[in-house]
Amino acid sequence: MSMKDLNKLFKQAKKMQDEMMEQQSKLQTETYEASSGGGMVVVQVTGKMELTSVKIAKECIDPDDPDMLADLVKAAVNEALRKAQAAAEETLSSLTSGFKLPGM
Repeated sequence: MSMKDLNKLFKQAKKMQDEMMEQQSKLQTETYEASSGGGMVVVQVTGKMELTSVKIAKECIDPDDPDMLADLVKAAVNEALRKAQAAAEETLSSLTSGFKLPGM
């Protein structure tokens, strides 16, 4: 690998690193929403994987069946986290897909 190719590789890596940091910052401020029970439970998480909001419909609160509510909350939170993770993976994939090693 020539010095010119090596310099080009370093510039490309630096550019990708800068873009990745910018996208990570953006992703952390994004909000992802999911629901369960036909919309009876709605949650929001951030790209930092932090739960920021939980909304529960009154009709969903049954004192005789707290496990059902717990399951609905868990399902909604897990789905919102999956959405946030998928967005992060998609962004990372799109950034690294353009990274080409010289001579390869």
